Amino acid sequence: MNTTELTQTIEKALEEIRPFLNSDGGDITLVSIEDDKHVTVRLQGACTNCSVNQMTLKAGVETTIKKYAPQIETVINVA
Repeated sequence: MNTTELTQTIEKALEEIRPFLNSDGGDITLVSIEDDKHVTVRLQGACTNCSVNQMTLKAGVETTIKKYAPQIETVINVA
């Protein structure tokens, strides 16, 4: 999978997650993909200062991204 395909695949994963985040007043955007295995995202809105955003990141976002793109090793959030 080339970088363009990987980006599109990760965007599809984020589209799956987005309705859940939107329902709580939040959102998410893809910031970057490094070495085709490290993804950086930005949680936005209510997700920015939510007390469970790290759980959301690991249990929801990272799991879903890895389901779509198993080669991804890490998913981190930047403020």
